[in-house]
Amino acid sequence: MAVTEIDLAEAGPRRGGRPTRAEAARREAHLIAVATTLFLERGFDATSIDAVAEAAGMSKPTVYARYRDKRALFEAVLRERIAAWLAPLSAAAEAQAAQGGSDDVETALEDLSRTLLAHGQSPGAAMLKRNLVAQALQFPELARLAHEEGWLRGVRAVAQLLAAFARRGRIAVADPEIAADLFLSLVLGRSSQATLYGIATDPEAQERRRQAAVRLFLDGVRPR
Repeated sequence: MAVTEIDLAEAGPRRGGRPTRAEAARREAHLIAVATTLFLERGFDATSIDAVAEAAGMSKPTVYARYRDKRALFEAVLRERIAAWLAPLSAAAEAQAAQGGSDDVETALEDLSRTLLAHGQSPGAAMLKRNLVAQALQFPELARLAHEEGWLRGVRAVAQLLAAFARRGRIAVADPEIAADLFLSLVLGRSSQATLYGIATDPEAQERRRQAAVRLFLDGVRPR
């Protein structure tokens, strides 16, 4: 087997000291990226620590030094994927909420709904969700993690945006978190179900549904 960059990194700095923080971070990111690919391609059951170590160019003891078992590694992958999905969602919601002079609720929700669909329907997101559903009974704490760190954090990010518009009198919502949960369900519900089961969706029909979801939500929260 050829010597890889990871093999050299495992050996540490040339002078025999410990790896730098930057080297350790690169090594960790590489391991998670490889594990993510294998979990998504093969599923949880068919992916082994041996396979991850070999694909990453690391020794098994090195992997086990970071993660005690496959479940811990899968949890790390899940956390990384949740963060990757939440980052643009939270950033979009927070940016809109910070724009105190902007009263264009419809444009904000149109943009946010497009972001939601783009990330929620990516092939990687769908495959990860299938892996999670398949393991939910065996590892309920992972399903709880996805719900709390994924869905609920997404709800809170959207609620922040809705609360900002409510303070400016652009919408009327008694509970921004409930309204955010309903908005996410309207936008993602059907398409998320279809991607979970591997059912192809027509882009034009999906776009019409997205627009209708935003209009329906706005009709329900406009001040009377």
